[in-house]
Amino acid sequence: MRPPRTVILILLTAALIIGGCGYYFPHVYDGPERTIYIPNWKNRTSQLGLDSKIYQSLSRWFQKSPKIVLTKDREKADLILAGEILDIALPSVAWDGQARSTQVKVRLHVRYVLKDIRTDDIIWEMPGEVWTEEYSTLGGSAQMADNERIALNQILTDMSEQIYLGTLDKLRRENMPRHAAK
Repeated sequence: MRPPRTVILILLTAALIIGGCGYYFPHVYDGPERTIYIPNWKNRTSQLGLDSKIYQSLSRWFQKSPKIVLTKDREKADLILAGEILDIALPSVAWDGQARSTQVKVRLHVRYVLKDIRTDDIIWEMPGEVWTEEYSTLGGSAQMADNERIALNQILTDMSEQIYLGTLDKLRRENMPRHAAK
């Protein structure tokens, strides 16, 4: 049994509308191939290994786009994404009836820059950004340490996603014709 012509016509029209609406996937870059050098960020905190965790998190995001290649060799890169971990703090935010902290907020302060290596032009600069995530201190010291680790990992994931999407946005704008980019 063949579907009626009106069903076929409706499906074809929908396919044309959806296909021609200019929709793109914001998590995937499909412009010209770009090679990005991401050195380990300078870590000004006492939290050892935080720079490596940021690198790993950023790498996972940047590997989502086949047109973006990460390199450890600055000489082979088009762009550099460098950053600095300025501070990490764990200020208490909630107290119980016995003056014990029940909630803590991890606060991570960073700065970063995306530069064109060949021209030395700054494509994007974030001179200071603070990321926060709350976690519970209830359940003993082992549970609290796990909660702190989970909160910090959430910050790193969220931050890396924003840096990744911001970089893709800058690269897309860079590839627009000059009159359309304004």
